[in-house]
Amino acid sequence: MRNIVAVLIPIAFLVAMAGCQQGSASGEENIQKPDLINDTFPEAQAEIQEVIDETFQSLIDRDADKLISFHAYGPKFTHFKDGLPREGSEANEKGERDLVAAISDWEYDTNDLKINVFGEVAVVTYHADFRPTIAGEIKQLHYQTTIVLVNTEQGWKITHEHFSPLIEG
Repeated sequence: MRNIVAVLIPIAFLVAMAGCQQGSASGEENIQKPDLINDTFPEAQAEIQEVIDETFQSLIDRDADKLISFHAYGPKFTHFKDGLPREGSEANEKGERDLVAAISDWEYDTNDLKINVFGEVAVVTYHADFRPTIAGEIKQLHYQTTIVLVNTEQGWKITHEHFSPLIEG
């Protein structure tokens, strides 16, 4: 019995050490997952800020194709506006093209802008102060806005938009 224990203890030790070395070789114990709730991901935030800026620039330039290029149209795309039923890709693209065709100028502010990155998904919120010129008249639009973006092979793309009237108090 004593001989069996004498043989089993070194074998158990070797098996345990082999497991540790395998984990060490693959770096498993050194991989630290990002804190999706508290980490800010500044590089991704800067990329997303650029996308947001370029979407508004495409409105100023009245370039519907460029505006459309920032969207990830497909079966997962959704859009809410003004309490109306949810729209999908086709209705949103038509609405974006109609907006670009209708405006002659676009001024805006994105007050209280916040960009939250959760890995490959980001949520952008702001209080929109849009001032498009339509048929020679400046319209004043205030919205609570939420934009959800996904990091794709082509960069950050909008997969959800939500615009609700902002009640200012």
